[in-house]
Amino acid sequence: MTSVLIATGQSLQRAGLRMLLESQPDLTVVGEAAHGPEAVRLSALLRPDIVLLDGTGTGTGTGTDTVETVRRLVHAPDGHAPHVLLLTTSDDAHPYGALRAGAAGHLREDATADELVAAVRVVAAGDVVVSPGLARALIDAVRSRRAVENSVPGNRLGTLTGRERDVLTAVASGDSNAEIADRLCIAPTTVKSHVSNILTKIGARGRVQAVVFAYESGLVRPTQQHVLHA
Repeated sequence: MTSVLIATGQSLQRAGLRMLLESQPDLTVVGEAAHGPEAVRLSALLRPDIVLLDGTGTGTGTGTDTVETVRRLVHAPDGHAPHVLLLTTSDDAHPYGALRAGAAGHLREDATADELVAAVRVVAAGDVVVSPGLARALIDAVRSRRAVENSVPGNRLGTLTGRERDVLTAVASGDSNAEIADRLCIAPTTVKSHVSNILTKIGARGRVQAVVFAYESGLVRPTQQHVLHA
């Protein structure tokens, strides 16, 4: 059973999300929060698998507050790190900042009920959910950031083996472990091992942060058409 904490300042939205999620046999809502600090407090108390976080700035704070909330959720002092699925009204810079802070995925609030439920399950399984429109925002944000950021991402890229770079490129393309195994003609368990090693070497918490790193380090070029998906 996957446990979910809903965090949004809109009471009607909380009620609707609760009804939707609890209608699923494998999902349960363990709590509701009206703003970021409350979400952090309840996450520590209830230890949910997923935090469904409103990142629009309505009730839960500004975009900057959302990024800080994500950071506090995934780097809690007690070591409990829920997967954070961000809900926003647009594909803007705020989701990008939240993904860099440790969010496991992003979904627009106009997603269908089926898309939302599927996204929660995908994130719970440790995979990535990023709305297609955010791919463009990610590329634009990385293009502007790379002009001012230092070379640390590039230095960490140098710690990867050739095969690990191949795997990271495939991850940045949105491929699953099975698809990467098929593309590189290696066993799925080997892919899993490579991904684990990559995350350790580049200091990333999950696949979303690995994708961001792939762009920022220059391994994946912004001109390439990479669409991130579950």
